[in-house]
Amino acid sequence: MSELTDLSISELQAGFRRGDFTPADALRALEARIAAVDPSIEAYLSRDFETALAAAEKADINLPLGGVPIGIKDAINVLGESCTCASKMLAGFKSPYDATVIAKLRAEGAIPYGRLNMDEFAMGSSTENSAYQKTRNPWDTTRIPGGSSGGSAASVAAREAFATLGSDTGGSIRQPAALCGVVGLKPSYGRVSRYGLVAFASSLDQIGPIARTTRDCASLLNVITGKDSHDSTSLDLPAEDFTAKLGGDLKGVKLGVPKEYFVDGMNPSVRSQVESAIQRCKELGAEIIEVSLPHTSYAVGVYYIIATAEASANLARFDGVRYGHRAKNPRDLLDHYMRSREEGFGSEVKRRIILGTYVLSSGYYDAYYLRAQKVRTLIRQDFTNAFEKVDALICPTSPDAAFKIGERVDDPLRMYLADIFTIATNLAGICGISVPCGFVEEGGSQLPVGLQFLGKALDETRLLGIADAYETAAGFSSQRPPGV
Repeated sequence: MSELTDLSISELQAGFRRGDFTPADALRALEARIAAVDPSIEAYLSRDFETALAAAEKADINLPLGGVPIGIKDAINVLGESCTCASKMLAGFKSPYDATVIAKLRAEGAIPYGRLNMDEFAMGSSTENSAYQKTRNPWDTTRIPGGSSGGSAASVAAREAFATLGSDTGGSIRQPAALCGVVGLKPSYGRVSRYGLVAFASSLDQIGPIARTTRDCASLLNVITGKDSHDSTSLDLPAEDFTAKLGGDLKGVKLGVPKEYFVDGMNPSVRSQVESAIQRCKELGAEIIEVSLPHTSYAVGVYYIIATAEASANLARFDGVRYGHRAKNPRDLLDHYMRSREEGFGSEVKRRIILGTYVLSSGYYDAYYLRAQKVRTLIRQDFTNAFEKVDALICPTSPDAAFKIGERVDDPLRMYLADIFTIATNLAGICGISVPCGFVEEGGSQLPVGLQFLGKALDETRLLGIADAYETAAGFSSQRPPGV
């Protein structure tokens, strides 16, 4: 029954309700697919098939996600399962509780299944920073899948997950979705509880879905949103059906094209595909309006001050005392702390902790961190001004297609620029989605290109409607990688 793994969530649920197959059948087919494909993709860090099968056999298919297996990024806690954040620091750690999003998935019938690889502590754009394995892009296994939610995106593209949850701090859902040819949604800040997500940068992190279609992302968002007493930043909002505007068209929709997002150095083939997609939207009835986000050039610098500062504070808890890696035979307490962190963290995590500690240190706080927060306000205001003229923005998700594994490992700045079109969304707290918009040929491989739609804060319903209209007309979401 391996063909079951080609189905979207909505198609899978329709099959359940017709009696064509059961949730247990779907899970067995998924496990067979993972066993066949994952040795070449390495998206999964671990799976508990027997526990998931027991849940599938008693699943209520009449619930919104009844019987649907959902893959989980290894930074989101699932009771009794490992949660390593792809780091040696948390090797062997078992989650003592469910994250709020996991509890919500279970309540609506979904089955959390599998721990998906990522950049260590979500710090990276290629999933090469994992302490355990390098996930590969299903479209060309010599290339990266993007990051930090690389395992989440690659597994969906390779048909070894129906849908997954990732987290997005500066593009970590949208960028890998773009590079793997799937759909990735970053909700507005506060829309989804962060309780149970291992924190990277608390004012930027947001959990969101990765799936094959916009409709599947909307269905998942319906389930995981809501106020949570465990997360003071989660917003108390009326219940909303995020599928309400799906199936519409783009007639009369005003789409803004930020002129700063078409920059020198962008891959010309990627740019051509994005420009063709914008033209397609125009042909579908959208009004295309050039807009300006004048502080865009500061976004990468601001992000790598604020994100690293918050990471420095959040990762201070990993000291080898309460849980996590502990150095053997320390000489004294200071040696214990230093060696535990030296041995437990990888090089990219150390780099960001050092940067963050520096910008928060005495004498530098005002010059770096405080100033970055002020510029963040200007970036947020840029979006506010743009949304007074348009319904959503349309732009590239990534300046490049997937690059070769190892190509940028020794060039951190170039690696950081992979998120140049996604970072500002997190700084502003707005919502964004990446959908496939075409392919480019590089080295004999057809590689996916992502188109990004950005919406004002808490405007996910309209954003999803716009993305769905384009996705349906363009038809790229139905294409799958050859040979996997």
